[in-house]
Amino acid sequence: MSADGNWKITINSPMGAQEVEASITTNGDTFTGTTKGRMGEQSVEGKVNGDTLTWSAAIQQPMPMTLEFTATVSGDSMSGNVKLGAFGSAPLTGVRV
Repeated sequence: MSADGNWKITINSPMGAQEVEASITTNGDTFTGTTKGRMGEQSVEGKVNGDTLTWSAAIQQPMPMTLEFTATVSGDSMSGNVKLGAFGSAPLTGVRV
């Protein structure tokens, strides 16, 4: 499994679908990259465990919170969940672009 490349990720949040563009580069059991969406661009880094990626991102809008992502990559698609602080979790899907 290689998560390297560019991804279009959709998070089905309580506020509706949120789309994020991500660029991922793996290196052993870690990865680095960037995400870009309505809230701006942000550097990310996380862990790789087999075909699963985990990372977190601090956001300020619509309110300050830390989002915790878990995504499983299968070929050119990914699926997983985002923990939305105290607001539960939301499913995510992604496709390699």
